[in-house]
Amino acid sequence: MRQNLQQMLEDIEDEVRYTRHLIGKDALDPRVMAVMGRVPREVFVPENMKPAAFCNGPLPIGHGQTISQPYIVALMTDMLALEPEHRVLEVGTGSGYQTAILSRLCRKVYSVEVVAALGREAKRRLDELGYDNIETRIGNGYEGWPEHAPYDAIIVTAAASHIPPALLQQLAPGGRMAIPVGRPFGHQELLLVTRDSQGGTHTRDILGVAFVPLIEKETPGRQ
Repeated sequence: MRQNLQQMLEDIEDEVRYTRHLIGKDALDPRVMAVMGRVPREVFVPENMKPAAFCNGPLPIGHGQTISQPYIVALMTDMLALEPEHRVLEVGTGSGYQTAILSRLCRKVYSVEVVAALGREAKRRLDELGYDNIETRIGNGYEGWPEHAPYDAIIVTAAASHIPPALLQQLAPGGRMAIPVGRPFGHQELLLVTRDSQGGTHTRDILGVAFVPLIEKETPGRQ
């Protein structure tokens, strides 16, 4: 298992070097890489997917959703430039893996999941593993979680059709948002959105990505 984890970290480093002209850096924050090496990814994938847990690709987790590839998890986490005192909003809890990564780098994570079954399972898993600075809810990610705003950072783990205005409003001055935007199963771009001290926003394209679409409400009978 340790050998597989080490290979995953090396794969992330290789991807960073390969995309350095796009992401603007040769290496990710060492704190991010350290956490990637500590959070047990194999616990966050379905039983039949455990042999592939450390492969550098996305994996299905049921309900039409996926756990993102390790490189993308690390890259999006790095984009947020988290500090220990930060409060983070995550849109799309999924399996809880990205949530766990964030929780080791900031003070508090608020995570919203639209698929109730996934949200409940992620909460159970995170509680069992002892991640005690995470609060989760079932809801529409396009609306964020206004009760706890503003957030120092926001991360969206599915592709939105546009940058949701509610999320921009919930981003604190000086805050950063990592969000994939684009057509479902079509062209998508990972964006870094920053908010300056006057409240203005600035957007930078990072690289092309492929995420499942961000859905606004769970479809009845969704499998």
